[in-house]
Amino acid sequence: MPDAEFDNPRLAAIYDPLDPDRSDLDVYAAIAGEFGAHSVLDVGCGTGTFACLLAGRGIDVVAVDPAAASLEVARGKPGADRITWIHGDATSLPPLEVDLATMTANVAQVFLTDSGFAAALRGIREALRPGGHLVFEIRDPQRRAWLDWTRASTHEITEISGVGIVETWIDVTKVDGEFVTFRSTNVFDEDGAEIVSDSTLRFRSKDEVTAHLRQAGYTVTDVRDAPDRPGREFVFIACRDDGNSDADASADA
Repeated sequence: MPDAEFDNPRLAAIYDPLDPDRSDLDVYAAIAGEFGAHSVLDVGCGTGTFACLLAGRGIDVVAVDPAAASLEVARGKPGADRITWIHGDATSLPPLEVDLATMTANVAQVFLTDSGFAAALRGIREALRPGGHLVFEIRDPQRRAWLDWTRASTHEITEISGVGIVETWIDVTKVDGEFVTFRSTNVFDEDGAEIVSDSTLRFRSKDEVTAHLRQAGYTVTDVRDAPDRPGREFVFIACRDDGNSDADASADA
């Protein structure tokens, strides 16, 4: 089930105003250009910022997300009518043959079980054309980014048009090996409502992610640094490997 941050209509409506700097998407747009992608599958598209950016460049975009409230925001954006929006996930896609698939921001870390991650990777692979690419980012667990997710460092007061003042902060509530759970708190000055959203991310190692990709039928062609977070995360680029029958068999086992 999607976190409340994405599926609560009141929280979905303020997601973009609370995070207006999406320069993290530049690396994905650049990679789409690098590979000459004419069609893109955006997995975990959220409120559709990246999907709309690509569509504005003339790229055919299919965007999928399990959070209905986020999709509702996405469908209301300029240019949204040029995008195919799907309420679901990577395991329930229609037949596709896209040039590139993306999972931006923390999407690749929301798959907490190995079976869930593998199923998503296989679903995306089936949606790629032969030789198509998948790109996504994973935070480097050795950097322990969650140590900075404190109320003191994340506390913000934002005035949002049509909404009023919203006070927000994050608290880490549990760290259990690769699993980090945190709570986002949103307080609306207008009526005093306090809405929280609990989330858990899995911080897999670079080698672990590479093994998952190989087992799901991909060849990892590059692992790059993220320009917006240098030295703090890995940007994986993987190609659908149609000659890797052993990997396919392992993934289906």
